[in-house]
Amino acid sequence: MNLDLFRLDPLSRRHFAERMAMTTLGVSLTPLLGFGADKSASDEKPDLTKMPGFGKAKRVIWLQMQGGMSHIDTLDPKTGETKGASEAVSSKKGDFQLAGYLPKLAGQGDKISIIRSMTSKTGVHAAGQYVMRTGYEQRGTIKHPAMGAWAQHILGPSHKTLPSSVCVNRNPDHGNGFFAAASSPLPIHDPEAGLQYAQSADGTDVLKKRLSLLDKIDSDFRTKFQDINLKAYTDFYDTTMQLMSSDDTKAFKLTDEPDELREKYGRNKFGQGCLLARRLIEHDVRFVEVSHGSFDMHNDVDDAMQDKGGQLDVALAALLEDLSSRGLLDSTLVVLCSEFGRTPTINGKGGRDHYPKVFSTLLAGGGVKGGFVYGSSDKQGREVADKMATIQDFHATIGHVMGMNVEQVVMSPSGRPFTIANKGTVITDVMA
Repeated sequence: MNLDLFRLDPLSRRHFAERMAMTTLGVSLTPLLGFGADKSASDEKPDLTKMPGFGKAKRVIWLQMQGGMSHIDTLDPKTGETKGASEAVSSKKGDFQLAGYLPKLAGQGDKISIIRSMTSKTGVHAAGQYVMRTGYEQRGTIKHPAMGAWAQHILGPSHKTLPSSVCVNRNPDHGNGFFAAASSPLPIHDPEAGLQYAQSADGTDVLKKRLSLLDKIDSDFRTKFQDINLKAYTDFYDTTMQLMSSDDTKAFKLTDEPDELREKYGRNKFGQGCLLARRLIEHDVRFVEVSHGSFDMHNDVDDAMQDKGGQLDVALAALLEDLSSRGLLDSTLVVLCSEFGRTPTINGKGGRDHYPKVFSTLLAGGGVKGGFVYGSSDKQGREVADKMATIQDFHATIGHVMGMNVEQVVMSPSGRPFTIANKGTVITDVMA
C-alpha cells in the first residue's frame, strides 16, 4: 500500500487526502484548510493604474445561472419571429430594454453594463460551466483555477480567519485547480443553514472531537509520507478551529438580517444566497459565487422564466439596491453569467435549446459603467453583430478590475505557463 501511494501523481494524492477529510468532516468544511497559504508568484507588476477600472473591485459577487440562460428572454430581447413571450421593458433611464421577466432589474438599469456579444465554442453544460468559471477548456490532464483562486494566489488572502472565496448552492468542483487546496472555495450548500457546525457550542465541540480523533489516526501516516498536499490537510485542523472559535462565523448567519430585507431578496435559495453574499463581502470575503439552477429550458420557456427568471429579477435588483445603499457597490463587482445562451427559435415544446454562438452577460459596480450596453447580436439574436467578446475577454476584464495583471504568467506544478484569462483582452469600454 505504501508503494501504491508513491505511484500516485500529486493531484491523485491530494484527492486521496480530500476524501479522508470529507469522510470525517463532511464536504462543507474540507476547503477551509490553510486560507493564508498562497502568495503571489511575483511581486513585480507593471504600472496598469492608468487603465480605467484597474483595481476598483475589492470584492466580487459572481452569479452563475446554471443550465444556459436565454439571452433573448433576459438581457437581449428581440422583436419579430424570435421574440419571447414577454413584452420588453425599458431600463430606468431608457438607455436599453430588458425582457419583461426582469422589471425590477430594469429599475436598476442605471447601475449595470450589459455585454450582448458574448460567444463560446462550448454548448455542453458541464464543459460550458467549466470554461465560464475558469476561462479554459476542460482537459483531462489538469484542473484550472477559478477566478477566486487566481485572486487569492496573486493578491493574497483577503481575511485572516475567513476564506477568501465561497461558493453558494454548489459543490466546489471548479475551484483551486492546480493551486494549493488553500485556494479552494468554501461551499455553502444551503444559505439558510449557513456554516456547518457553527450554530452552537455543541456543534463546535463535536467538530473538536472529530478533528482530535482524525489527528490521532493519521499522525503516523503524515509522518511517514512527507507530501505537500498532505501537509495542507494537517494545517486544516488548526485553521478550521480558528474559524469555528472566532466571532467571524456570524457572517454566515442570515438570521441576523431583518425579515423585511430577507423577503425583499426572495425566500428561496438564490435570493437568500445573494443576501448571504452581501454579508460575506461585508466581512472581507473577496469572492462569492451564488449559483441558480434550472435555466436549461427546453420546454415551456415562458413558464420557466416566470419562475426562475422572476427569482433572478427580485434577488439581483435587491442586491444592487442593497449594495448601493450601504456604499459598497463602487468597490464590489457584481457578475451575472451563464455557460451559453439559448436558441432564438422556439422549439416544438415551447422551449429553447443550447446556443453558445451568441449570448449575454452583465456587470455592475466595481468601476463599471452604469446604463451601458457593449456589443450587440443581430436582429434575431442568432449571430454576433458587433464587438465580439469571448469568455476569455470576460475573465480578463473581471481580473483587471480586481487589480490583477491578467498577463502575468504563473507556472503550474507540472511546469506549464498559465495566465488568469487564457490570453483574453480586457474590455475597457465597459469601465467608468
